[in-house]
This record gives sequence, C-alpha cells and structure tokens, in this order.
Amino acid sequence: MAVVIAALLPVFILIVLGVVLRRTLMRLDTQWHGLERLTYFVLFPMLLIQTLVKADLSRVPVAGVGGALLLSVLAMSLLCLALRPALVRFDIDGPAFTSIFQGATRWQTYVALSVSANMFGDVGLALASVAMVAIIPLVNVFSVAVLAHYASPEKQSARAIVMTAVRNPLIWACVIGLVINVIHLPLPKIWHEVADALGRSSLAIGLLVTGAGLQLNGLLRPSMSATIGVAFKLALMPVLALALAAWFGLSGDSLAIVAICAAVPTSPSAYVLARQMGGDAPLLAQIITLQTILAAVTMPIAIALVA
Repeated sequence: MAVVIAALLPVFILIVLGVVLRRTLMRLDTQWHGLERLTYFVLFPMLLIQTLVKADLSRVPVAGVGGALLLSVLAMSLLCLALRPALVRFDIDGPAFTSIFQGATRWQTYVALSVSANMFGDVGLALASVAMVAIIPLVNVFSVAVLAHYASPEKQSARAIVMTAVRNPLIWACVIGLVINVIHLPLPKIWHEVADALGRSSLAIGLLVTGAGLQLNGLLRPSMSATIGVAFKLALMPVLALALAAWFGLSGDSLAIVAICAAVPTSPSAYVLARQMGGDAPLLAQIITLQTILAAVTMPIAIALVA
C-alpha cells in the first residue's frame, strides 16, 4: 500500500496545485482553455504516438490487457443502457443519463499514465498505452452515440456520430503510433527528442488542467445521479475489469495496470463533449469532481489488492 500511495501522491499533488492555481495565479477561463486545447490536440497525442512507437509490444500481453479493459467498458455500457428504463422512474432525464453514462465508462488517461509510469516505468507506460488503444476509440464512439440519442436536441445521423469520433485526435494518435511500431518505420533522432519533450510535459499540464476544472460547490450533498455515476466508476468498473483480467490469466504488473486503468476517475474531456452535445454538463462536473477526490482513497485499495 505504501508503494501505491507513493506513486499516486505526485499525481494528486499536481491536481491540487491546479485547483490552487485556478483560484490564485491563473483565474481567467481563457488561460486554462488554451492549455486544455494545447494538451488535447498536441501534447497528449504526441505522448500517445511516442509511447506506442517506443513500446516493445511483443513483450507485453496486448490481448489480455486490452481485452479485459475493452470488455469491461462494453459490459458497463450495456449495464447503463439496460438500467435506463429504471432510472427514468427516479426522474433522471435523458441529459442526466448521458452524464451517468460518461461518468461510468470514460477514464482519466493522464492519471492512468502517470501512476503506471510511476509504479512500473517504461513497461507500465507501454501497458497503459495498450489499454488506451483498446478503450479510447470505443468510449468515444459510445459517448457520442448516447449523447446524440438521449441528449441532443436534434437527433444526429450515424454518419455524423462516426465523423465526430473520427475527428478525435487521440484516436488518430493511437493509429499513427501503432502503424509506426508495426512497420518499424525509422525516425530521426530529433523526432524522438522533440516528441519526448512534448510527451513529458503533457502529463503534468494535463493534471494541472484537471485540477483547475474541478467544481467544488455542492459536493457535500451529491444528487442521486452523481452518486450512481461515482459508484459505477470507482467500485463496479474495477470489479468488472479485474474479473475479466483474471479470466484472461493476467497477473503481476499486467494485472496491476488493469486495476490502475479501471480505477481512475472519469476524463474531464467528457465535460466538454457534454457541453457541445446537450448533456447535463453541471451534473457531469459534479461526478468528475467527486470521483477525482474519492479516487485518492479507492485507487490505492484497488491497486494494492493486486499489486
């Protein structure tokens, strides 16, 4: 447990620093919006590409790690959709349902990568990258589809949903990194120097932006919808993922990486998507904030059980 907490501590210190900076030195929304766009469109995609380029995928259980996390996201998505009729009885409308769905299925990649690297170094980073390749395309397509069906004022066509997912820079980063790795494309030294520098900065800036985006109002009295979103992600998702990982025969570092990826809070980018497509953005902000705070307790437990 001490090792796990030591790996998590720098991550949550950076998140808290983001909270402090948002209320002191950098109070303007435009400042954080610029950092958010820089991270989302440049820094983080470069980290994904470079990590996958350098990863020795022959030495990591790609099918096991990717399969366990892919199936856990699929199972959680189907569970949320199956519970939709029951949630209507508790006056949870379409936009609120989409926030529960995103809160239960999406994951905070900055936290997952940071903790994986802190605990297991380059191998952990490679395994976490494999997890991202499995999860990022699926959760983006599902989230856009659910928002289009349950929240968007105007129903979007299947083509519009697919195009929204296709324009996602993280999906393209996964594809580019994998292609370069598989075909063994030689890259010049300057590429690696620039890419490594950009990639390293993405995790720190991403965690600061995460902290700056937390909404601390009303946390002491969360709504029923927020409670469901938190419980599904921090409690049920790790159980599903670890059960599937055990079924795939994973153990050691690989099993710990699955625990890390499954136990992280929801991605702040879900909030942006909710604002763009008519979801309940304030509810999702509450879910993300609650998950991020409570993950400081639940993540060490989940990881320590298998590490």
